[in-house]
Amino acid sequence: MDHRPQAWGRPRDDVYGAYDASYMNSNGPNQHTQSPIVTGTSVIAMKFKDGVVMAADNLASYGSLARFTDVKRIHTFADSTLIGFGGDVSDMQYLTRVLIEVSLCEEYQHPAHTLNARGLHKYLSKVLYSRRSKFDPLWNHLLVAGLDDEGKPFLAAADLLGTTFTSPSLATGFGSMLAQPIMRKYVPDEESVANVTQEQAVQVIRECMKVLFYRDARSHDTYSLAIVTKDGITLSENEKLEKQSWAFADRIKGYGTQTV
Repeated sequence: MDHRPQAWGRPRDDVYGAYDASYMNSNGPNQHTQSPIVTGTSVIAMKFKDGVVMAADNLASYGSLARFTDVKRIHTFADSTLIGFGGDVSDMQYLTRVLIEVSLCEEYQHPAHTLNARGLHKYLSKVLYSRRSKFDPLWNHLLVAGLDDEGKPFLAAADLLGTTFTSPSLATGFGSMLAQPIMRKYVPDEESVANVTQEQAVQVIRECMKVLFYRDARSHDTYSLAIVTKDGITLSENEKLEKQSWAFADRIKGYGTQTV
């Protein structure tokens, strides 16, 4: 064994021959992530007449294990835009660093101008599409909320393929099946947004988070709730579900052994 500090742990070349690291070289094409391991579930958001409400639980699941219960998946940008992340947590962390770089660049090079929600959504959609075109996608589904150039509520989504769309209410993951029908009762179209107050929107979002906790095995009862208006952002990262009731559970059929 070569006991020189710079070679600790390596066999002596003069005794065993030069170390061959060729076995570590890949003989095939580069491999990229095709099955995210640590993931976050639904992000939901809904417009109201003065802004947008967004919520996401604080759970990051390791496969089917509820492993990390304090992962915040709603981030802010320039105190005027909300970004909600569904999907892979490591890709969320990468995009967070990208957003920090964009924010610093904007502050130093264009101090009089800040990307609004519409501009940031367009930027993120291009980032996602670029990575998809390299066959190395970022496994996230994003919701971006804020105000547009005219000061009206803005809400849009972008997925790992770079596909984008807008709606008065949006949800990712299980929320697109369980929460969207509830939100669409209140904001079925853009015209109905003007009739919804902030208090009503928050109540609807809280009810949706409760439904998701009841029916989504990858959800948690602690969640983040954010509101963006022309006055800025209000973000609460440790909300708890209230007034839970599991009385409906005995009426669910089709799961496990049925005794009736």
